[in-house]
Amino acid sequence: MRMMVWQRFLWALFILCLPLLLFTGVVSVAVNLPQLYHYGFHKYGVAGTTGLTISELERVAGGLIGYFNSGEESIDLVVEKDGRPLRLFNEREVAHLRDVKALFHLAYRCALGALGYFLLFLVLCLFVWRRRRLLASGLFWGGCLTLVLVFSLGLIAATDFDSFFLRFHLISFSNDLWMLDPTRDYLIMLFPQGFWFDSALFCFGAAALLAMVLGGIGYWQMHGPSRS
Repeated sequence: MRMMVWQRFLWALFILCLPLLLFTGVVSVAVNLPQLYHYGFHKYGVAGTTGLTISELERVAGGLIGYFNSGEESIDLVVEKDGRPLRLFNEREVAHLRDVKALFHLAYRCALGALGYFLLFLVLCLFVWRRRRLLASGLFWGGCLTLVLVFSLGLIAATDFDSFFLRFHLISFSNDLWMLDPTRDYLIMLFPQGFWFDSALFCFGAAALLAMVLGGIGYWQMHGPSRS
């Protein structure tokens, strides 16, 4: 009976773990996806806004991705504009990017921790407890929970993205370094609010797709041939 209680507790924890794994995993992938950066640069005419060439913008994307995955505390990105070297980010932008990097690294750690628990529960269900249906139900309900969260957050973002974006920054950062001037700060020229809306849709959509796949596998296993 005690084992059953622990199994149910770990099962419930697995259900809660799945949305965390999918959200942070998708964000971790998006941060390192050059195509997402290039898509935003093209869609929002960033070359015209910044005066940087496409090749320089590609260097910017690579430099940011490299910085987010490095041990460097600050970024010092120099590009060429009008034939002259330009230090792209000012001190305020550099400080904000330091905060952004810390946030992304938190997402990395959460994704790894959630993946570790996901694999642990999978091993317990398949090889220790021999309870495949417990794993299947966890996948199904975890997928359902993820879809509910995606739908709720997506609805809020789609209805009033300005407020959603503002609240995200107020919750995520303990300072106002993110309040930049779009007329002179390159960071906001590179990544206008529309870019973040598109990125949010990408992350919500990817998380929802993965949730449907995992939840579908769980549903199929629950209603398939009788198993322990």
